[in-house]
Amino acid sequence: MPIPKRFFRRAPLRPLIQSLVVATTLGLVLTAPPSAAQVNLPSLGDSVSQDLDVVSERKFGDEIMAEVWADPAYVDDPLLQEYVEGIFRRLVASSRKLGNITDETVDHFAWQPFLVLDKSINAFALPGGFVGVHLGLIAMTGADDELASVMGHELSHVTQRHIARRIVGDSRNGLLATAGLIAAVLAAARGSPDAAQAAIMTSQAAAQAASLAFSRDMEREADRVGFQVMVGAGYSPSGMSSMFERMEQAFNLSDSGDYPYLRTHPLTSERIADARARIGAAPFARPTGTPEHAMLAARARVLMDPRAVPWRALQDLDRGTRDQAGDAPLLDQLAARYASALASIKLRDFDRSARAIDAAQTLLAQLPDSADRGGRGARDLVFLRAELAEARGDAAAGFAALQTLGADKSRPLLLERAALALVDRDPAPARAVAEDLQTFVALHDKDILAWAELARLWTRLGHTLRSVRAQAESSLAAGDLNGAIDRMRSALRMSSARDADQYEAAIIDARLRTLTYERRRLLKERYPNGVPGGGEPQ
Repeated sequence: MPIPKRFFRRAPLRPLIQSLVVATTLGLVLTAPPSAAQVNLPSLGDSVSQDLDVVSERKFGDEIMAEVWADPAYVDDPLLQEYVEGIFRRLVASSRKLGNITDETVDHFAWQPFLVLDKSINAFALPGGFVGVHLGLIAMTGADDELASVMGHELSHVTQRHIARRIVGDSRNGLLATAGLIAAVLAAARGSPDAAQAAIMTSQAAAQAASLAFSRDMEREADRVGFQVMVGAGYSPSGMSSMFERMEQAFNLSDSGDYPYLRTHPLTSERIADARARIGAAPFARPTGTPEHAMLAARARVLMDPRAVPWRALQDLDRGTRDQAGDAPLLDQLAARYASALASIKLRDFDRSARAIDAAQTLLAQLPDSADRGGRGARDLVFLRAELAEARGDAAAGFAALQTLGADKSRPLLLERAALALVDRDPAPARAVAEDLQTFVALHDKDILAWAELARLWTRLGHTLRSVRAQAESSLAAGDLNGAIDRMRSALRMSSARDADQYEAAIIDARLRTLTYERRRLLKERYPNGVPGGGEPQ
């Protein structure tokens, strides 16, 4: 019989999943002011493990992420993804050292950040160790310390089992009773105040108040633990208060005391003071930015709003900084040139992009070597040159730029090599990159984009079976098991051709058997009394 589509297929977020996603949205959005005196609060997550075990929470997180990966708002920009993952790894290691991550959760949770194509200032934690970061958040930060303060807060929601606690609490109180509040938060986060107000009016006020009081304690703990994690990871203690002040200046919010959790960014003077109090007697100073962060924040600014009008405004940033070159800090000038160069690529104004990259290179050379940690900023500029060459269709220039980085085998550069090979008329680079990418996915089999690019390369080289199998593996990595099985079956049918690669056909046959078995296992787990309608899954 047909498999129930809603079990495996990608679909709009269901109300239950949508509610739980929003219920865990950024503490910077839904928080009440923390108290500096609450340093010795007990962990709120201690009592929840017996109610929702880590295996169940991870499975639930995987189901939500399958919806996220299918959403157009999900974005995998290799450079930004690598940057966010680097920060997150340090935070996870710090949290582990502090004892916040148990032996049980370290193995079962994903500990994986992902990017959201949205210009709002937001981040959020999901069940199972997934943390979403909006491009708008990256764009507004002035240093990695500030970004780490937000991610440390969200990581602490995971380590303190706040998400599991919220799920258990909602199931006890009746999830539908808080649906109005959750819808309001979702609408407010998406910039729809009218919809938010309407949702509030249709919800039950008593249930809202109980839910929000529950959330305030979690947010206080996430602030407290997140600060410890951030500092333990080597980031500046002033990163959190600096981020708060930056957001307060941007949004000029005030605290009326009435339902502060429904306002988009309740950053009060009290909360900033508490964040400063955690630093101690040391005078406050904003964290020092780096060339890498300045350029990647500019990159996020360009990518977060993919329309011609904002791109043109960003393209003109270099003109403004030239006019005030004597006054603007070098990092601000560098960021403006980078944004102008990338926006110009998007607008296909290639000559202007090249000039902006050259100007950025000159500015980078004016900074002391110690400012560019490990030459990361210089590397990111080389990557931008390769992207310009790709957009121009000049693969040779792109490969030449990447060759200056020597033995760099990082994911962003591997994927950029793949992109260049796809615009190169000579198939030789495609063969070399395909082999390297095949090795990469063997070690990183959950990489959706890498599998997709590998599929394109094999198509370019005329290896249809390999291409279709890579498409199937990409679908599987994105949580679309049905789609993966469909593609594998298609490949198996193709393998009956006389000239088919029989080695590849054997791999496809084995993978299809494995995936079909996995689907049957999941269906049995989901429907222990039999699939509705009877029959066996195919």
